[in-house]
Parts: sequence; C-alpha cells; structure tokens
Amino acid sequence: MAQAEIPAASPRQATSGGAPASSDGYAWYVVGVLLTAYTLSFIDRMILSLLVGPIRADLGISDVQMSLLMGFAFAIFYSVLGLPLGWLADRGSRRGLMAAGVAAWSLMTAACALARSYTGLFAARIGVGVGEAALSPAAYSLLGDYFPREKLGRAMAVYSIGVPLGSGIALAAGALVVRFVTEGPPVLVPWLGELSPWRLTFVWVGLPGLAVAALIALTVREPRRRTTGGGQAGRDELLAFLGTHRAALSAHFAGMSLVALVMYGAMAWIPQFLHRTYGMPVPEAGLWFGAATAGCGACGLLLGGWLADTLYRRGFKDAHLRVIRLNAVVLAPLFVGMALAPSAGIALALMVAGMLFGTIHGGVAGAALQLVTPDRLRARVVALYFLAANLVGLGLGPTAIALATERVFGSDDALRYGLALVTAAALPVSALVLTLGLKPFARAVEAAEAAEHAAGAGAH
Repeated sequence: MAQAEIPAASPRQATSGGAPASSDGYAWYVVGVLLTAYTLSFIDRMILSLLVGPIRADLGISDVQMSLLMGFAFAIFYSVLGLPLGWLADRGSRRGLMAAGVAAWSLMTAACALARSYTGLFAARIGVGVGEAALSPAAYSLLGDYFPREKLGRAMAVYSIGVPLGSGIALAAGALVVRFVTEGPPVLVPWLGELSPWRLTFVWVGLPGLAVAALIALTVREPRRRTTGGGQAGRDELLAFLGTHRAALSAHFAGMSLVALVMYGAMAWIPQFLHRTYGMPVPEAGLWFGAATAGCGACGLLLGGWLADTLYRRGFKDAHLRVIRLNAVVLAPLFVGMALAPSAGIALALMVAGMLFGTIHGGVAGAALQLVTPDRLRARVVALYFLAANLVGLGLGPTAIALATERVFGSDDALRYGLALVTAAALPVSALVLTLGLKPFARAVEAAEAAEHAAGAGAH
C-alpha cells in the first residue's frame, strides 16, 4: 500500500523554529535509514581493496586491471546512469527508486562471487554501479525537502558519514578475515557450489542490503516537494538553469572532482601502500586505515557540516565552497607527507590527520547544490555532479595512482611516489578552481533564496 506524502517544513516555518518535534524526529530517522544504505554501498565498493592479493592470484591480473575493477568498472555506469535515474527521482517516487537500487546492487555484489574470469567480475562490478546510481540523487533530493536551509549541511553530513563508515567497516572487518581469505580452504555453499574465501566475502557483504531495501520501502515516507515555481521541470529549464549558473556549478563540479580523485585513489591504495612501503601486514594496514576512515572520517564530515552551516548563518553565501577549498588546501601536505614519510609511525599519524581534515567536504558538497537548485531539478543536478565527480574521482583516481606508479616510477614498490605525485598535482588546482567560483556561487545562492522567498510569499 502506498504511504501518504508528508509535508516538508516551509521556509517560513524553518526560519521561525523549524518543523514540529515529531516531524523533525522522523526526518532524522530517515537520515538514519539512508545512512545505513549509504554505509552498505561503501562496504560493497571498498571490500575490493583488501582482496587485491587473492583476486590477482586467482584471475592472473595486474595492478592496473585491479584498479579498473575498483574504479572504472563501477564508476562509468554509476555516473552515466545517474542522469536518467535522477530524471526519474525528480518526477516520481524517490523512496521506490532507492529501495530498488539497494536491492539491485546487493544482489550484484553477491554475484561477484560467481565470476570465473576478469571479464565476468568486471561485468558484476558494473552491475553494482548501476544499482548504487539510484541512491544518492534521490536521497539528496529527499533530504532537501525534509530539512530547512540552515540545518541542511548537518543533515547531509550525517548522511555522508556512510562514506567513511562503510569504507572503514569494510577495511577493518576485512582485516579481521583477510587471513582466512588468503589462506583458508574453499567452502561448499548450497546452490552456489564450492567458493574460495574471497568469493564468499562478496556474499557476506552483499546480501544484508536486501533487508535495508525492505526497510526503505516500508518505513520511509515520500515528503511533499517544497516547490519554488510549481510543476515538473523539463530539459529546457534544466539547461537554462545550468547556463545561468555555469560559473558556480563548474567550479563546484571541477573542484570536487579533483578532491574526489585524490580521496578515492588514496582509499583504494593506502592499505597496499603501507604494506609495500613499510612491510606492514595487510590485515594490520587495513585495521589502521579502517579505524581512521570510520572514526576520523565521520568526525571530519560533522565538522565540515557544522562549519558550513555556521558560516552560512553568519552571512557567507559562499560558505560551502569555502569549506571544500579548505579541505583541498589542508589535505595536500598531509597526504604528500604521509606518502613520503620516513617511518610507518609518521605515515600513520599523517594518515589519521588526513582522514579527519580531508573529509570535511563530504556532506557540504551535496548541501551546496541543494542551496542553489530548484527542488524540481535537484536530483538531476546532483546526478550531473556525481557524473563529473565519480568519472574523475572514482573512475580515474585509483588508476591514476596505479599508472603513475607503473609508468613514471616503474615498480610496484614505488606506490608511495605515485600517491604523492597525484596528490601534489590535483589538490592545488582544485583550490584554485574553487577560489574562482566563490563569487559566482554566492550570487547563485542569493538568487535561489530570492526565488524561495517569492514562492513562499505567493503561497500566502
């Protein structure tokens, strides 16, 4: 049975104290459910980084081929299919779309266990990307209708904790089973046959998502869209919006894409970097990196959301881009220093700091788009953002580091130098681009605020 829509807080309500306590509490419940789904999505993505050794040995593939599984195979369809799925989210049930996506990617993750060749595993990873493409554009749009502007940064930051939390759980929990994965015997699984331990891992991490898909379908209600002009926007209106705010959106997309390139690349290779550079066992490296990612990454996201909301309330219309720029400026020396550190202890300390200050962009990037975009265009604009950020970040980040290591430095043991080179090249450019976008972004926020206030006045 379809559930009734619930009203979103109007701009006037938000200004005078927000939605009623029950609505506010339910809105945070929705954040919690979507956070759980986002966490599982990153567990499914990141588990590959701890299975590099057994997968390479079993399938006979190289670091570059492995990087394509971690990045390009997932990112290409995740990014491109976000556009039609964003169109569906702007026009139909966001709840139904998210539930279907979670179920699809969970089944495709489990299907990775059945791949008997590199091509088969590549195709299964594409399927994971297709399913995950349904979540974030719809989730961002949904949360934009549940929360007023001055709380949106924190709400998006909490949702985005799924990135470090899921990655951290995958790395830390994976570290606890990696010995079994690399040394354990094959296991006979009913209906699936005999599976080597690394294959069985995909079944373990994939199937719990089916329960979360059911939770979304049964308990998340579709909020009434907070319209700023009414109706459903067509392609011409989308193109007009993109053209009007070309400078602001270009700076946001390009700056964030370069940050994502470094972060996704580092997250794919840091466990192997610690292993190859300092001789740290992969389980220990995964445990360190997983704990830093989950704990420090979550704190960094909350710090970024709080900082952006605080600056916005103080009148900085470009607050969210300022926080993203701060992320790029601080992260560059931390990650370069980590890569070139003379000892494992120094590298770990800089890694922890990098995961704290290098994640403050997470929720802020999504909230920034909600501030400037009409509600009837939100999911498609978010999908365009993910197209850019994930093709560059997730699609190229792991491979850029692998190629720099292999082609520039000529040795698998030079992974640290590949990581340092990509970081040093990408993040200063990101900071420059974001700086150029501050004034256009502030003007875009002011225009969106004026349109929202005009729509609110018209309704009364």
